[in-house]
Amino acid sequence: MSFDARDGTRGNRQPRAGGRIGRWMNKRVTDRVRRKGKVPGLGFDALVLTTVGRRTGAEHSTPVGYFPGKDGSWLIVASANGAPRNPAWYHNIAAHPDRIRIETAGRKANVVAEQLHGAEREEAWRQITTAAPRFKTYEEKTDRELPILRLVERAA
Repeated sequence: MSFDARDGTRGNRQPRAGGRIGRWMNKRVTDRVRRKGKVPGLGFDALVLTTVGRRTGAEHSTPVGYFPGKDGSWLIVASANGAPRNPAWYHNIAAHPDRIRIETAGRKANVVAEQLHGAEREEAWRQITTAAPRFKTYEEKTDRELPILRLVERAA
């Protein structure tokens, strides 16, 4: 299992959850995803991704869009709006790929993550960009390859 996505040198401004307004907005979106599994206007489903900080060990929850994968898995993209750097949650997953929890529409699951590469990544990318063409624009804004992660439910 290889988490090897490198940061780029150019891209769009990365969304920030810091500050009072950012935290308030993140909480509202997170609560809605937990209840309904969607964020209005996105055009795809969402989940709340809870990771363990690679430096702090603290839990961090972030709403992210997902796409259905094979065998009941979830596909997520570390797009960060096409920013030059991977989002913090990507680095947290790379450090602790087996300490992840997701929540969506009343369902909770402990999952393990793997980054997709090669033909498997290309197949998933086609599926994602067909369902949500906005991801193509994220890719065009940056010079990094957007990591695609598969989340698979862990046995209890």
